[in-house]
Amino acid sequence: MTYELPDLSYDYDALEPHIDARIMELHHSKHHQGYVDGANAATESLEEMRESGDFGDIKSVKRALAFHLSGHVNHTVFWENMHPDGGGEPGGELADALEEDFGSVEGFMDDFTHAANNAEGSGWGMLLYDHVGDCMIVGAAENHQNQTPQGTTPLLACDVWEHAYYLQYENDRGSYVDAFWEVVNWDDVAERYEAAQSADLIS
Repeated sequence: MTYELPDLSYDYDALEPHIDARIMELHHSKHHQGYVDGANAATESLEEMRESGDFGDIKSVKRALAFHLSGHVNHTVFWENMHPDGGGEPGGELADALEEDFGSVEGFMDDFTHAANNAEGSGWGMLLYDHVGDCMIVGAAENHQNQTPQGTTPLLACDVWEHAYYLQYENDRGSYVDAFWEVVNWDDVAERYEAAQSADLIS
């Protein structure tokens, strides 16, 4: 098994009342596990193709790998981006950088909120570090991987697939995204920003 489901650093009910325990349990143990299983299955299929020399189904398998592996990565970031003691606003170097790149912390949060609320169908709102521009940008992903710029590292991810909120918020995605800000782990986002800044990936 190349990929494994990560453990959460908090209990399923730890983010209540903002995110319900049952949602967290199903989301982590069923949905995220499904992406892990799908990524492993795609990896195994590709290995079999290389061994047999039969690459007839490679297009669909590569598509499956992109979907499932991106789902695994996005969810791993998502879990760590949240904490029972989260919320509020960022401080320090991260806050300064957000002000520089978005005009203000509030400007960033508005940008992110609208991106998350307007991602079509099933998708994500994401704060990304752009290694080409050496700055942060807000993006929206659909089906985990579509519309996300290459050469970026995810810093903050909000899952807006219906399985992330429907049991609690029904079709009111906006209220769920508002609640997400109440549990954001800014320390984790700041650590990811610092690490991304120091990684000279694209010259």
